[in-house]
Amino acid sequence: MDSTITLPVWLAVLLALLSLALLLDRVLIPSVRWYLRRRINRVIDEVNTRLDIEVRPFQLTRRQILIDQLSHDEKVASAVIDLARERDMPREVAQAKANAYAKEIVPSFNAYVYFRVGYWIAKRIARLIYRVRVGFHDADRLASVNPDASVVFVMNHRSNMDYILVAFLAAEKTALSYAVGEWARIWPLQTLIRAMGAFFVRRGSDNALYRRVLERYVQMATRAGVSQAVFLEGGLSRDGAMREPKLGFLDYMLRDYHPENDREIVFVPVGINYDRVVEDRSLLRRLDRDAEKRSTGFVIKTTLGFIFKQLMLSRRERWRRFGYASVNFGKPLSVQDWCRDKGIEFSRLEQEARFKEVGRLADTLMGRIAEVVPVLPVPLLASVALEHRDDWKSALAIKACAIEKIEQLRKQGAPIRISPCACESVLSNALTTLCARKMLEQRDGLLRAAPDAEEVLTYYANSISHWQRPADAAIGL
Repeated sequence: MDSTITLPVWLAVLLALLSLALLLDRVLIPSVRWYLRRRINRVIDEVNTRLDIEVRPFQLTRRQILIDQLSHDEKVASAVIDLARERDMPREVAQAKANAYAKEIVPSFNAYVYFRVGYWIAKRIARLIYRVRVGFHDADRLASVNPDASVVFVMNHRSNMDYILVAFLAAEKTALSYAVGEWARIWPLQTLIRAMGAFFVRRGSDNALYRRVLERYVQMATRAGVSQAVFLEGGLSRDGAMREPKLGFLDYMLRDYHPENDREIVFVPVGINYDRVVEDRSLLRRLDRDAEKRSTGFVIKTTLGFIFKQLMLSRRERWRRFGYASVNFGKPLSVQDWCRDKGIEFSRLEQEARFKEVGRLADTLMGRIAEVVPVLPVPLLASVALEHRDDWKSALAIKACAIEKIEQLRKQGAPIRISPCACESVLSNALTTLCARKMLEQRDGLLRAAPDAEEVLTYYANSISHWQRPADAAIGL
């Protein structure tokens, strides 16, 4: 019994590692999971007391359960059979593809990450870079939206900052789920994005099985009441003007919607605008088909150089935030009311007729978004500078033209939140910004649009060009 057993060092080390792994698996990891789950539940209980729209049970369901439910959905199963038959492959192989697509799409929402980490980061970044302003076009109707409804925020897409800005501003009302492009599928960013409740989308994919899996996920989330944020234009505006709506996501939500039985869907228009879009010149560059494609190294180098420059300005106490970033929430639209007023039910229409009706709804939503896109100082002055591009004017004369334009736009009902008492200082700061970015040239104390900056000026002026009077020529590239 007291004999000694001699083991090689490598075997002793291996046994020690296996024992440590067993200890972690059976004791430590479950304890950590229990601790984290308690903290997450506390956050959920706390935020649900103050949110207008509570976190839905669907968002708290284990991710693997949602993946299994999605990949074995009846309509997905039908698409799997069609793919197997079309490509003459085993059904198991086609099913594995569906499983992979479901795993790629389904998020892993974490309330603690969303409300404690994501909200804090979004708030700090937004307020560090911009003077953030939020407005409500019809606050009473927005407050009266049924809290059990599936609320979908539909918005214009000006910048990648839109994700941060709207998530931060809506965090007091609900937890938003975004559709994010493949550009964000890099580690560790994709892990954070999934934990924030967002799901990845392959934009423009012609894969029938993938589209079916994505469609069913959108329908599952909508029926479960998950609040979603959708960029109706489908991508960033490259010229600054609002684009034609893409119908894919709206059609996914509505093609199987039964207004008499299903949960109410309410679309809330959101208008976004900036005094400075960080990626403005990059977006304009994409309009030039002959422009040389820049390497990833060049993009990283330029980005780091830009950040370093801003940090140095901050250290010298010359840091100026990039002006205003403003978000306006517009008049909600209930799909139930729309269907009743128009006498239609999307689920009963053939594809061509359904797309026609979805297009009408999308045009109405885009119109409501346009009505609440904020008119900000820099776009306003950019518009004035272009209208008088051949004239040298003093700063006082330019501001006088801007004030006159403000009065015209207010008569048209444009959302302008520049108070008369602060108008002078606000326009002066915007003018300083345009001069600092070399968008205006100076001579003998006079200013005019810099010829080599007209493209950038047009980009900003286009954000409010839909408010131009019919008699005026719309500004365009």
